[in-house]
Amino acid sequence: MKKQPAINDLLKVMQRLRSPTGCPWDREQDHMTLRRHAIEEVYELIDAIEAGDDVEMAEELGDLLLQVVFHCQLASERGVFDLEKVTRNLVEKLIRRHPHVFATTKVKDIDEVWANWEKIKRAEKTGTHLERKSAFDGIPKHLPALLRAEKLLKKAHKVFTTDQAFSKTPKRKLGKAAMANELFELTALAQANGWCAEELLASETKKRERTFRSREKKAAK
Repeated sequence: MKKQPAINDLLKVMQRLRSPTGCPWDREQDHMTLRRHAIEEVYELIDAIEAGDDVEMAEELGDLLLQVVFHCQLASERGVFDLEKVTRNLVEKLIRRHPHVFATTKVKDIDEVWANWEKIKRAEKTGTHLERKSAFDGIPKHLPALLRAEKLLKKAHKVFTTDQAFSKTPKRKLGKAAMANELFELTALAQANGWCAEELLASETKKRERTFRSREKKAAK
């Protein structure tokens, strides 16, 4: 007898856990209560990757997969989508966004690959509720403050061709070690004043984003 794929076993286990006679904890979860678990699992996977621990990596990938399956089960119960739908969407998207692999598009380098990816993505979202009206749309709100600031700055550098948008940005040159030390010292300084560096940077990034969006709109007129 041919053994069925393990993913099918996983789906059945998830269904059983969510059934009336299943696990009380699993039964009371919803998308909102699970959202923090997904973040934790990603960070644990990163730890395993950086440790070069293949055994731990396999386990953490499984934990992350559980989050995907759990959300798909919840959505299936609501009649909106399931794992099959999510997987099919992903397959179609990967083929669609890699025309240099699955079609006849020619690319010279990775920069062209990314340019095509962004162009196709914009076309996919145009006319939908996911359409991005601004170049600054699409930055995840819940990214750690430093990562979000970096993404915002990368987008801003693409939008603005002058240094006007970055007039408040210091022009000092620092080595990597000096920069790392300064970031740590700034964190310590914030803490010494009773502040949270993460919250301060998140707040400042929001202000800068509002400024960038305002300048973007003015430039479009």
